[in-house]
Amino acid sequence: MAVRTGEQFIAGLRDGRDVWYDGKQVEDVTRFSEFEPSIAALARGYDLQHDPAHRDIATCASPEFGERIARAFEIPRTMEHLRLKRESFITTATPTCGMLGRGPDFLNAMIMALGVKPTFFAECSPQCADAITGYYEYIARNDLYLTHALLDPQLDKGKLRHEQSDPGTPLRVVERNSDGLVVHGMKRIATAAPYADELLVWPFPPTFRPGEEDYANVFAIPMNTKGLKTLCRRSFASHGPREDFPLSAQFDEMDATVVFDHVLVPWDRVFLHGDIALLNRLYKESRMREITAHQTNARLEVKLGFIYALLVELARAAGLDQHPGTMEMLGEAAVRVEVIRSTTRSAELQATVDADNGVLYPDLPALQAGRALGPIYYPEMINMIRKISGGGLIQLPVSLAEFDSPIGEALEKSLAGAGISGRDKSALMKLAWDLCGSEFGARHELYEMNYAGERSALLAGIQREYSRAGHYRDHLTAFMEGL
Repeated sequence: MAVRTGEQFIAGLRDGRDVWYDGKQVEDVTRFSEFEPSIAALARGYDLQHDPAHRDIATCASPEFGERIARAFEIPRTMEHLRLKRESFITTATPTCGMLGRGPDFLNAMIMALGVKPTFFAECSPQCADAITGYYEYIARNDLYLTHALLDPQLDKGKLRHEQSDPGTPLRVVERNSDGLVVHGMKRIATAAPYADELLVWPFPPTFRPGEEDYANVFAIPMNTKGLKTLCRRSFASHGPREDFPLSAQFDEMDATVVFDHVLVPWDRVFLHGDIALLNRLYKESRMREITAHQTNARLEVKLGFIYALLVELARAAGLDQHPGTMEMLGEAAVRVEVIRSTTRSAELQATVDADNGVLYPDLPALQAGRALGPIYYPEMINMIRKISGGGLIQLPVSLAEFDSPIGEALEKSLAGAGISGRDKSALMKLAWDLCGSEFGARHELYEMNYAGERSALLAGIQREYSRAGHYRDHLTAFMEGL
């Protein structure tokens, strides 16, 4: 079962997992109204893998596994592999307009990246190296959907984990035995946790200090593991016709806190433990960044391109599409799309082979540009929606069905635009509101702004690791010496 269908994905979620919403236990996540729309969207993504129009992009024949697998699991060894991976990320993101930031392909790509770096995990132990390669094979062969939990609860940020008033709140090891690690505590923010198959835990940011060894663990467990609870935030999904809530009725990703009550993690699912120096090197030296940022920037390209198209249509509906000021703003939007679009393609063209495993990795500096600019570009383009829509966002009908009611004629006259009916213009404006005015839209803006972590740390890291710095400094030195 290397490539699942949507029906198989949904069936796999009926596994007795312990999920809580509004203080009540959810008996069946697949039939819970707050989760159903996103689960349906994810299921359509799995079905897309079997669609003849997309099958050869979304999946591939794997020589390593001897069967067909989802493209995100493929080990890239040629530039064509990287191109097809990017195309598969775009193909997957397009039906959801890039709104599912934690779709299956993101963590699938990460697991592949970890699985092809057993030499790194062998520094912890040979058993950890075997565990990560075995887990990668298991996830790929079963086409499973992962989420991850990286962050600790926001407690006293001036203290280390073991210095907190309750050092047992952040997730830590409380026992080691012949069966595995027993962990207790909490992690957040696990996006899509209620309807993922598996949970990957690794602590972030990589700034562990002496005394925090019990908190330095990387492992994975099924979401129905005994002792694991998933606590959901309030849903931002809109329950109404899709024409009135084009995005929020379909694509609200649930975010959750995961609570571990003395959970046993078997040794064959433990990839790193108790080594803070190794954990601090994981994010960089596993090279997961190059692989996941390739997916991240491809998805963001789809999302920003969707917003750009909406801006153009809003301008036309207002009769402003040829206005110099509006054209300048639309040009700025187009530039932002192209910058993000260029990061993946540039990274592919500058890809290099890692001698350790023969894997072709896309260029990190090119991808980091997208990670640094995406959190700026997204809110800027959302503000363009607000600017171009103006007060029209406020005076919209409750439902587009009102155009078929006795007040429909009055609505049509008051809401018509430049060469567009009142109903069609209202449909555009409702989409705009979903992006820039609703709780769903606010969550997405906050999500994209924080997607790559704390911005100053990200930029400092880019400067610290910038691989082309020496080339440019050598040019400057040569120029100065030649004066």
